[in-house]
Amino acid sequence: MGDHAFGHVPVMVGRVVALLVPALTAPVPAGRPPVFVDATLGRAGHARALLAACPGLLLIGIDADEAAITHGRELADEFPGRVTLAHAFYDQIAAIVADAGHRRVQGVLFDLGVSSPQLDDTSRGFSYSQDAPLDMRMDQSAARTAAQVVNEYPVPELTRVLSEYGEERFARRIAEAVARERVKEPVATTLRLSAIVKEAIPAAARRTGGNPAKRTFQALRIEVNDELGALRRALPAALDLLAPGGRFVALAYHSLEDRLVKRELVARSADPAPPGLPVRAAERFAGSGPTGPRFRLLTRGAERPDADEVTANPRAASARLRAAERIREAA
Repeated sequence: MGDHAFGHVPVMVGRVVALLVPALTAPVPAGRPPVFVDATLGRAGHARALLAACPGLLLIGIDADEAAITHGRELADEFPGRVTLAHAFYDQIAAIVADAGHRRVQGVLFDLGVSSPQLDDTSRGFSYSQDAPLDMRMDQSAARTAAQVVNEYPVPELTRVLSEYGEERFARRIAEAVARERVKEPVATTLRLSAIVKEAIPAAARRTGGNPAKRTFQALRIEVNDELGALRRALPAALDLLAPGGRFVALAYHSLEDRLVKRELVARSADPAPPGLPVRAAERFAGSGPTGPRFRLLTRGAERPDADEVTANPRAASARLRAAERIREAA
């Protein structure tokens, strides 16, 4: 999530609002109010902008971080009667929407990854540049911490985590270095881990690509919070909740997240009938009613923030935005 440390600047907020407002202001059957799910509420910058832009809108805000829910209560005070909050991981989206009394929604936003307030709170252990306990839990009531992963995973399993989730080419070297150090004393702090990683990577490789611990910390954060597993579960659940005309927007900040979002949206926007079938045969293939894809893509590839936004909010630099609209029910 791209909250700025000071003054909260949500990433690509203008584009997010432009993509979602048409779905959130269109008439809803039976005169019901439109419903928008901010599945990763954070500091609620996108949610606040949409509530302001769409006077009849109801918001369901979900976040695993209790601090985000606490901040969300201020939003509920600002927009009385329009905000429902849920302290949960966003892969629980279907149950949360049902518990709020809705069968379908008109919009969903995923703003993925770690938020700036989490990065800037040194006690959370997300940052490799400031010393803190190795924690990295988004939900601080969860059991597994980064320290447990670092100190308890066997070398092959730690290597897999660093390679798969951090795309770290020196994963084995780092895992072996960690194993040597944790025998002497548990690796308990962010700066000690950063120093171990730096020492394990060849000197030539340290000269480019920024802080050499960046990929290791990303990998540990993903493992601790099961971020990719949660995303795999949440994507189909969120898309299935959309009513026809409803829109989905995702902001991803690394290639692993973006790849999962792209794969799901491309699959949903593909025609289910085999190519070349005559119309009647295609309709029989689909079961009944009109055939064709259930979604259409609203973005050509992944959109990126412009240079002005990156200058104002450097953490937006890696953002990739994708969006899609539901155009028909499943056959």
